[in-house]
Amino acid sequence: MAAGLTTMAAVGGGAQVLPAVRRRAVFCSAMPLRRAGGAGPRALQLVSGARPGAGSAVKDAGRGGLGGAVGRKPSARGGPGAARRAPARTATVAEAEGLVLGKGAKIKPLLYSAGIGAALWFCPCPPGLNLQAWHLFACFVGTIVGIITQPVPLGAVALLGLGSAMLTKTMTFAQAYSAMANEIPWLIALAFFFARGFIKTGLGNRIAYLFVRAFGATSLGLVYSLVFAEALLAPAIPSVAARAGGIMLPLAKSLCEASGSNVGDGTEGKLGAYLMTTCFQTSCISSAMFLTGMAANPLAVNLAGSILGFQISWTQWFMGAIAPGLAALVAIPAILYAVFPPEVKESPDAPKLAADKLASMGPMSQDEKLTAGSLLLTVALWIAGPGMGIGNVAAASVGLAILLISGVLQWKECLGEGVAWDTLTWFGALIAMAAHLNSFGFISWFSGQVTGVIGGLGLAWQPAFAVLMLVYFYCHYLFASGAAHIGAMYTAFLAVCVSLGAPAFFAALFMAYASNLMGGLTHYGIGSAPPFYGAGYVPLAQWWKMGFLCSIVNLLLFGVGGMAWMSVIGYL
Repeated sequence: MAAGLTTMAAVGGGAQVLPAVRRRAVFCSAMPLRRAGGAGPRALQLVSGARPGAGSAVKDAGRGGLGGAVGRKPSARGGPGAARRAPARTATVAEAEGLVLGKGAKIKPLLYSAGIGAALWFCPCPPGLNLQAWHLFACFVGTIVGIITQPVPLGAVALLGLGSAMLTKTMTFAQAYSAMANEIPWLIALAFFFARGFIKTGLGNRIAYLFVRAFGATSLGLVYSLVFAEALLAPAIPSVAARAGGIMLPLAKSLCEASGSNVGDGTEGKLGAYLMTTCFQTSCISSAMFLTGMAANPLAVNLAGSILGFQISWTQWFMGAIAPGLAALVAIPAILYAVFPPEVKESPDAPKLAADKLASMGPMSQDEKLTAGSLLLTVALWIAGPGMGIGNVAAASVGLAILLISGVLQWKECLGEGVAWDTLTWFGALIAMAAHLNSFGFISWFSGQVTGVIGGLGLAWQPAFAVLMLVYFYCHYLFASGAAHIGAMYTAFLAVCVSLGAPAFFAALFMAYASNLMGGLTHYGIGSAPPFYGAGYVPLAQWWKMGFLCSIVNLLLFGVGGMAWMSVIGYL
């Protein structure tokens, strides 16, 4: 699954975002997760034989979350967010994944990663390319395969990749860890700490309920309320999986059940199938609209910087995406409503449910106010900071300092935010390896090869750009991680586009937006896919059909519409 995939687990009555267990294969249906009865507090097991959604993969255990409270009694062995117990035998993660090497790596994925890297290493170096660049490419590809197959967690894969490059003297220590001095990985780590406070205080749930209370009287209005609530959260929570699994899915599932739309009893089509599909597809759009909307977006910005000669700012990213993004957020729910309509067109109980939850939450707590204030200050500094000489990391540090000094967050909670430190590790590795692929000459060589092929067709830059973008976009069927896709293909394809005459700034932004939108193709392509698909409301074939349909709409809106918009604002 995508690197950022998280699930909500009931720990001490509070909401905690935990790294989710990666599915056995990207083409397998998502299986629900539940706690291991005799294991430690964070142990998860796969429920053998359970249908997708039978015990929702994500339960809201946080304060103010609807979670499983609607239409369900609390479990005798846990709180309202406790997972359902399945009578079927449980299988450990290791059993479900296949053979493992002792208590460590999974053998097959490890062999795939090492084998493909080794095969490339010993292949003859192509003419026109130096041996060091070719060997680094072999290490890089092996690392990307490891990120996709995950024989060990992502951070460990990255360290193994860097270790192989240093062991073979392809990179020095300074080169391998050069990205630790880059602000991009640190920005995302700090943003994850922000997300912890956002979820912990219940502010995220409050915002979602306010939208539902105001706009949720009809099925279409309900969907739009969830869509724009999630979009409002996007710049503050960089993990799309955390937004989807930790905040939006528990609310959406409870609203489906309140409307009589349940998994397994033939009522999925009442509301749940449409709601889950639409919320998932629009989560990809909201991720594309903000530099901090997905954990891998800053990676694209960093890679683009080597070609543009400057870093795309938070404001530049947002301004380029605002018009096509809003158009897509309006169009996708309406299109899906026409081609994949819910049986229930009215949802009169939804505003009341949200109002009841808001009433039970009471007025904003002091912690919520502090979190909201620190968030607004940080976003303001992200917008105005470049003109004041304040960088993105400095702005995020100010907001985080407020949360730590006020006690909303404890430093031990930041230390326990494993996803942040894991992201810092593998982001740094990918940035370092990709940067040195460029400095060693591989990117320029590859760009020349592709330019020769596409340029030989005699196409103007516009059709050539369209062909390259279609290849880049639909190659995502082969990836289970947006970060892996960006790391593997973004720099090379951007360099080719620029060499063929495409405006560099426009090409860099469009490819970055597309790197989010392509996550909607499958049930494994982005962090929000497994939670929404795993709810069990939509068959796999239907999920993929709707994904392909939405991809066409998004490409037209961000491609044709985005080009027109960028011409208006002077980006093209």
